[in-house]
Amino acid sequence: MTRFISRYADRIKGVLSGFDRLVFRGTLRPLAYVQGFQMYLNVVGVRLTDFADHATAVTREVREASLVEAQRVGAPIVYLRSSQTSKEETARSIAAERQVQTGLVCVLKSVELCRSYKVVGNRETQRLELELGQRKCLHLYHYWMHPVFGFMNARIQTWYPFNVQICLNGREWLARQMDAEGMPYVRHDNCFADVGDFARAQELLDEQLKSNWPQLLGEVGRQLNPIHDHLFERFHADYYWSTAQSEWATDILFHDPQFLANLYPKLAYHAMTTLNSPDVMRFLGRTLTPSGGIHPAFQGDVTTDLKRRVEGTRVKHAVNANSVKAYDKLYTPVVAALRVETTINNAEEFKVYRPKEGGEDTDLAWRELRKGTADLARRVEVSQRANERYLDALASVDDSATLAEATRRVAQRTTWMGRSVRALNPFCPSDLQLFQAVSQGEFAIAGMRNRDLRRLLYDGEAASVEERRRQSGCVTRKIRLLRAHGILQKVNKTNRYQLTASGRRLITAILTARDTKISQLAPEPLPNAA
Repeated sequence: MTRFISRYADRIKGVLSGFDRLVFRGTLRPLAYVQGFQMYLNVVGVRLTDFADHATAVTREVREASLVEAQRVGAPIVYLRSSQTSKEETARSIAAERQVQTGLVCVLKSVELCRSYKVVGNRETQRLELELGQRKCLHLYHYWMHPVFGFMNARIQTWYPFNVQICLNGREWLARQMDAEGMPYVRHDNCFADVGDFARAQELLDEQLKSNWPQLLGEVGRQLNPIHDHLFERFHADYYWSTAQSEWATDILFHDPQFLANLYPKLAYHAMTTLNSPDVMRFLGRTLTPSGGIHPAFQGDVTTDLKRRVEGTRVKHAVNANSVKAYDKLYTPVVAALRVETTINNAEEFKVYRPKEGGEDTDLAWRELRKGTADLARRVEVSQRANERYLDALASVDDSATLAEATRRVAQRTTWMGRSVRALNPFCPSDLQLFQAVSQGEFAIAGMRNRDLRRLLYDGEAASVEERRRQSGCVTRKIRLLRAHGILQKVNKTNRYQLTASGRRLITAILTARDTKISQLAPEPLPNAA
């Protein structure tokens, strides 16, 4: 990100990095598996033959208790006939209609799938057993204008084991923090067009991470189910909070909206046509081979796609269920915002340096990143680095010089170690093939060797030792040619080479021009009006 910010420093008004959408799940772990739930039923004295009646009665108690506050303050309680109905739009509409500034907005009721228990008969043992599986039950969605989190929602399933989901937004939260400090700001949806003090706003975003998550989330959970302590007074069970999804967003605000409007199509085109699978893997911190390729053991999907939405044109790169994306989030008459955002759904694909769960504190090793809030700081570190790597890749886009200006220098003869070196011809097939070879994403980290380029420039293995030597000598001269023109540089103390920053920008521009359709460069004139 440093490269991107440095390049456009005179155009940038401010930068903010922090949470966007956060989804937490609360699980009563002792009740989350069959043996534990059976133990709970034993403690409270419920036989399996009586389970259906017991569960129905408890569900009724939970529903009634959960709705008491809404009934007290007169908040609407709305049953949604379809789970596909947008709950957020419904809640925001109610909030606007009722002009809710703080407190409970509404409760939405929806029948949805959940994981829960039922009693079934086992034909082999001729006994009743508990079965945990998919079923449908009523869920209650509470929407608040929360004094800390701002507009947020939380959901509870009203059948055992009463799983909870809490959704909040870091930008909503930041608005409440700035309100508390009396800091002025201009807000559009969950994006800020201006803040009174960007440095202090960033400190407030950083403070969110230091929150006592079990306490904050536990307070919300108690509002969903006020009789929790009564239900579990004989069998203690508190919620274990895990992060089901996190979005960590970096917003870059530009003084001139037209500048971003001109720049972003180039960034999007570069992201779609130049960045490849190894690049995406690198952004999201995945291990590559020493030559920069995808490891043979990798199992999964690497995808890139582009969509045009109301909030802007979105480019998304994903490795399985985790992704990094960019979109032009905001345009106003006086400012525009570019957002880069990393979304983590599968935390286990990343590593954290920690002791084994339940083991000795001194037994430290790189282990799977857990979904629990204890590893939330590491999740943020991973996300911020992904944003930075992605922005640095976008910084190579040449947004100012024409192609003629960019290629003028390399299209002239130069010297290398006192010897004259030929000019490059950007659209000569042999030079284009060379540009294509050295710009492969697999070389972005470890660099390239003579043998790597031979593999790309020649079909198959050399038929003889002499032929291999001839090819090697030819590639050596090509490397020397690119170094003379400042396109390649040698990696210190190795036999590897990497593209220079200017070399990457130049080759990106040439390859982009090569792949651009004539209809885009010279659109047909409109027919004369009749």
